[in-house]
Amino acid sequence: MKGSPKGPRQKAKKENSKAVSRKSIAPDPAENEPVRKKAVSNFSEKVINTGPSRDRFYIVGMGGSAGALEAFEDFFRHMPANSGAAFVVVSHLDPTHKGVMPELIQRHTKMQVFEAEDGMKVGPNCVYVIPSNKDMGILHGTLQLLEPTASRGLRLPIDFFFKHLGQDRKDRAVGIIFSGMGTDGTAGLKTIKENSGMIMVQDPESAKFDSMPRSAIETGLADYIAGADTLPSKLLGYLKQIARPIAETVIAEERETSDLQKILIILRGQTGNDFSLYKKNTILRRIERRMNVHQIATTKEYVELLQANPHEVDLLFRELLIGVTSFFRDPGAFASLKDKVVPVILAGREKERTIRIWVPGCSTGEEAYSVAIILSECMRKLKPTVDYKVQIFATDIDKEAIEKARQGIYPANIAADLSRDRLERFFARQDSRYQINKNIREMVIFAPHNVTMDPPFTKLDLICCRNLLIYLTAELQKKLLAVFHYGLKPDGFLFLGTSESVGRYGDFFSPADIRWKIYQRRATLQPPVDAGDFALFYRDIAPGAVTKPHPVELVSIPETANRLLLENFTPAAVFVNEQGDIIYIHGRTGKYLEPPSGKANINIYAMARQGLAVELTGALREAKTRNTSVTLKDVRVKTNGDFQSIDLSIMPVSQPGLSHSVFMIVFSDRAMPPEEPLPEKGRGASYARLKAINAELEKELRRTRDLLQSTNEEMQLSQEELKSTNEELQSTNEELQSTNEELSSSKEEMQSLNEELMTVNVELQAKISEITLANDDMKNMLNRTEMATLFLDCDMKIRRYTPEATKIFNLIPGDIGRPISHIVSNLKYETINDDFRKVLETLVFKETEIETKDGHWHLMRVTPYRTHTDTIDGLVINFTDITTMKKMSETLEEKKSAAQQALCFAEAIIETLREPFVVLDNGMMVLSANRPFYETFAVDPDQTEGMLLFDLGNGQWDSPQLRKLLSDVRLRDESFHDFAVEHDFPSIGRKKILLNAHMIGRGDGEEGRILLAFEDVTGK
Repeated sequence: MKGSPKGPRQKAKKENSKAVSRKSIAPDPAENEPVRKKAVSNFSEKVINTGPSRDRFYIVGMGGSAGALEAFEDFFRHMPANSGAAFVVVSHLDPTHKGVMPELIQRHTKMQVFEAEDGMKVGPNCVYVIPSNKDMGILHGTLQLLEPTASRGLRLPIDFFFKHLGQDRKDRAVGIIFSGMGTDGTAGLKTIKENSGMIMVQDPESAKFDSMPRSAIETGLADYIAGADTLPSKLLGYLKQIARPIAETVIAEERETSDLQKILIILRGQTGNDFSLYKKNTILRRIERRMNVHQIATTKEYVELLQANPHEVDLLFRELLIGVTSFFRDPGAFASLKDKVVPVILAGREKERTIRIWVPGCSTGEEAYSVAIILSECMRKLKPTVDYKVQIFATDIDKEAIEKARQGIYPANIAADLSRDRLERFFARQDSRYQINKNIREMVIFAPHNVTMDPPFTKLDLICCRNLLIYLTAELQKKLLAVFHYGLKPDGFLFLGTSESVGRYGDFFSPADIRWKIYQRRATLQPPVDAGDFALFYRDIAPGAVTKPHPVELVSIPETANRLLLENFTPAAVFVNEQGDIIYIHGRTGKYLEPPSGKANINIYAMARQGLAVELTGALREAKTRNTSVTLKDVRVKTNGDFQSIDLSIMPVSQPGLSHSVFMIVFSDRAMPPEEPLPEKGRGASYARLKAINAELEKELRRTRDLLQSTNEEMQLSQEELKSTNEELQSTNEELQSTNEELSSSKEEMQSLNEELMTVNVELQAKISEITLANDDMKNMLNRTEMATLFLDCDMKIRRYTPEATKIFNLIPGDIGRPISHIVSNLKYETINDDFRKVLETLVFKETEIETKDGHWHLMRVTPYRTHTDTIDGLVINFTDITTMKKMSETLEEKKSAAQQALCFAEAIIETLREPFVVLDNGMMVLSANRPFYETFAVDPDQTEGMLLFDLGNGQWDSPQLRKLLSDVRLRDESFHDFAVEHDFPSIGRKKILLNAHMIGRGDGEEGRILLAFEDVTGK
């Protein structure tokens, strides 16, 4: 597919150059652990090949900010390259600069390290790093990059990625929090834990900045807390444990033994809470997670651990609770609550101004405070002058969570769930945390409470129970819904989670917002539970409860009489709702109603017998429309093949606590009138018969007129409803047209994006062609230089070599990728591998002369291999043949040694002569003088050696003739004799001196020396 993102294999060549930074090189710890490395390799194969598919590998999210780079390096330095997991690194990066974290991490791992790209498929044994100035999510194992919507200081990229990771990878997600400032990542860890993932945190003592680790630990969700260098071994142990099909083992053992029941008994004994009616799969998954953390294979062993370690019981208890919540979770649901429910609750509260709300399973209080904030906003908007009294009862079985909720202190990352206005109005900033204001805290009463065991709160306007029922069995869900119905006021509301519903109790709750699962309590004749039944109710839900026989009660004569009279002497009746569904039947109704064939249906319209259906429909409609009683006389109903005349009465039920949505229908049989004797045959008989038929027809006509009138009214009402529905459909159609236009615009944007991707693809193909050509040119150049060159990577493995290198090392094409230490060389140099490592560690080049076993000499130069990004990715070793130069150098050294010997010999002779002598260089500088010279002219060596001959004394030797003679000696190798100089010398008076000069020590290409002799001829 064109424009598709490249996977790890496709990008290997591109990223291979991003290897090691030039700043520091760390040795590979695996080199010193061959046994451990082999074990990990075997385990990796087991992890990768275990499970339903290779796509089910684990993805490890790693979050950190300030100081986290060192922790990341420690982690990857100890993490094998074949663990079978994928690693995604999310950090706080400067959005204005291109990040170099992939290159820095690559130095410490053999896994391929990629900078994440939009749409990149995550693969095992690879590392992905978030790019700068991007938010990153994951969907079906594919990374998705998004432009950040929050400002630079408010961005929480770790929370953003961890939430998506937990939702996408479920139990195959691992979240790790490293060093960092703030609380980013804490909310994301809750999502991972909610979806049965695993949590690890760097030990705050080892973290450079401990704010993020401490915030994560305070949630109580961390499975492992250790240093960055220790976390890899714990992660590997966890992966090794879950590679076994533990879930099947646990289920099998639970069927065969009572280990699961023992675990529940231990939990109940220590915590006082019974989890037996929680969903079994949920409990098994939580137990399995704790077993994986401790690397325990059987539930029997885990039972023993629980018995010996009470702290583990508390951890399992918290694991089963998983108090994952947030402010305004599902914002659309709370918006509906604010718009549709709270105004109804606040309306009509002039006299009774106390508003009662119950939030069971409140965890750390975010949901309860969200409801309180909405109430405060609505009260301020609707009735700013009315002093409402609000009581919000927030309960949970987790006492630690209740204590945190009472404090109302939350990490700074709640800013992602709250608008800036709400954050400023309802919270106070305390360092890196927020505390909810006192007026909101006073609205909420937090208390420990077990909704499945303790009596409920009553006279409630709203019950907010979200995402609690999904963890309970269907039996317990039904009973809790009955409790909620009892606790609500007649017009109270029930607010459930998006994955929950009222189920079989649809007759007791009417939907107020079906999308966001908001229901309103219906008044019913038979409530699902009565106040007097609560003791029995809570006793019944207890597991293993033994039902005892009820004691025999004394019979009350008045009550028995009333019951018999009602059963035998009152007419048959039924109670129906607005839709005609029968909710209660009294007496024998078989003569009037019969079940229809097919699927069971208890609607009265479907069950009415012939002759009753039409009359019943019109009468019930009239009673419902006018809200008054309707009575029909002499209705003929076909029963048992004959017609029976009855009186039909329909009346709304208007008892306290009931709305007008319940109707009572009474059937009363009419006595059959005595049959009048028919007149004898003749005109009178015909007239009587016609009169009876006419009366019957008039009666039928009146009924038909009434029915027609009722039908007309209903049709007009239906027309109005259809008109309203048509307007809604037109509005919906306009919305669909708008959506269609948006989709068309999105299609154009996708086409534009596809064109851009195709352009990038062409550019990349051109780049690949250029690189291929450059690679060919480089190969030809290296082969034609006839120079032995060797390329090594950072692990001292051979990457490339020239043909001349085979004369120094015994190389064959199959040696590419092998360590250089495994290759035999022809060098008389034992420490060559040590030199290679030293250069890689210090990044200082090394140059040395090395002799081969066949007597040839080479100049070896070892330099770091630098990429175009100025990173180090190995070594380059050049060998230059210097055998000829070496022999010439040895010859020159021999000649030089001979010349030096001759010079030393000459100097010794000069030193033994009695005449004064000096030795000059070609610049006429005095190199040395003998002892007679110093004695004759009364000078010191400091005044002579290193001085120009013409500057000695008071310039007595500075004459043009002498300069010319000495120049001829230097240039033409000519000597002169008896050059007379007469001068008044300091300290010794006037003297006449004869000078003799001769060149000594001149060889092939060497500089000679001038020997100048002085003879005092004064007085001769």
